[in-house]
Amino acid sequence: MRNDKFKELREKCRDTSRFFLGSNKVLQIALGKSEAEEPRDNTHRVAERLKGFCGLFFTNMEQEEVEQVFAEFEELDYARTGMVAPETIQMDAGPIHGPMGPIAHTMEPTLRENGMPTKLNKGIVELVSDFQLCKEGQQLSPEQVVLLRLFDHKLAKFKLQLDCMWTTKEFKLL
Repeated sequence: MRNDKFKELREKCRDTSRFFLGSNKVLQIALGKSEAEEPRDNTHRVAERLKGFCGLFFTNMEQEEVEQVFAEFEELDYARTGMVAPETIQMDAGPIHGPMGPIAHTMEPTLRENGMPTKLNKGIVELVSDFQLCKEGQQLSPEQVVLLRLFDHKLAKFKLQLDCMWTTKEFKLL
């Protein structure tokens, strides 16, 4: 999980809510794995939904307010190895510029090690030929991820999805 981004959401909801993250098995035991084991009616149904990377969100907020907070919370972030590229990023031959202007000459070996056809020309890093940083629909390699970060291309979206809701009155899939 993108920890810094999650901390922002947790801080935003601090006065009314708590997040619980941990081992799904431990959370399932706390909620009850069956009707006989559950501490309150229908908590075992929440336990059944705990699969993969998930957590629990306890709050005093109304359902509509919770849905709005989660819908509004989306942050762009750097892609990770294995992610499928959502777009194609092409770089043209010539001097290379990064997010802060021309790339420092000391970065040239790093660019070359990660697959870019570069050369130094009078202290200026140049791309020898056009270069495709990533292609839409293809998985990103570790080298591509390094280059995307160096050129400040944020292709990942960090967001949380609500799966279900439990109150003392009802259990509902969202």
